[in-house]
Amino acid sequence: MAQLIVRNLEEEIVLALKRRAGLHGRSAEAEHREILRNALLASRAGKSLKEHLLDMPGVGEDSDFARHDDIGREVEL
Repeated sequence: MAQLIVRNLEEEIVLALKRRAGLHGRSAEAEHREILRNALLASRAGKSLKEHLLDMPGVGEDSDFARHDDIGREVEL
């Protein structure tokens, strides 16, 4: 396992970490690990693109989303 040292933290951050750790019944170091784990790995547990697309309501007609031919414009070279 790797080690991570965080320097120059404001005292209020350290106190908040210790308070939060105490509320959860673990050490400040264990709380720090849990915060990092949740912040960095929790997004993996989110919905997939497929799930987001399936959650979209089925409104509108296909023609509403049809692509129209671009007739362009005259350009003088």
